[in-house]
Amino acid sequence: MPNPTTPNFDSIAPIYDSLSRMVFGDALRRAQMEHLGAIPEQAHVLLIGGGSGWLLEQLLLQKPQVQVTYLESSTKMLELAQKRCKQLAIPTAAVSFRLGDENSLKPDEKFDVIITPFLLDLFPDDRLQHLMDRLFTALRPGGLWLFSDFWPVHEPTPFWQRLLLRSMYTFFGVVSGVNASQLPDFGLHFQRLRLQEQASTQFYGSLIQAKVYRKV
Repeated sequence: MPNPTTPNFDSIAPIYDSLSRMVFGDALRRAQMEHLGAIPEQAHVLLIGGGSGWLLEQLLLQKPQVQVTYLESSTKMLELAQKRCKQLAIPTAAVSFRLGDENSLKPDEKFDVIITPFLLDLFPDDRLQHLMDRLFTALRPGGLWLFSDFWPVHEPTPFWQRLLLRSMYTFFGVVSGVNASQLPDFGLHFQRLRLQEQASTQFYGSLIQAKVYRKV
């Protein structure tokens, strides 16, 4: 079951996708889909924090032979993901839908690919370190970590980006219990784990980055 410190998006699950598209257009979706082609055809994939399931849909359409563990901490989001796949008649025989967070992973579970779509920005540094350490342990040597999130490229960060991020943290702190108040230093966290960057793409005025890392 999810950790009490894990944000819960149940209250806005039905409108989350519409809300994100109203603010960001298709930038978030393009970022999450950018590197799906790098996933091996028969990989065992952990998709954690995938929300309503549209990314799972795209993953299964592009890579129909993958095996997916779909780990989501929101009951409502998990239900939406299952309903989405059923309505679209997308084969999900190789998908394990699971309610929980990183602490719900089994000690011996290993994955060829881990996908964290706009997940890591939700946590303060101490919890984020625990989360990333647990995912790193679950990633096989040579495995890929597909990252997409808010990671401003320009320094100093433009005022409009700082204002937008501050507004988002305030909003999701109230409605979803997000404890973080600012973006973590993703670069330091990935360097700490000695993950090697393989590819990087920028979106939405370089506020968003999509990256592929490899575990050596």
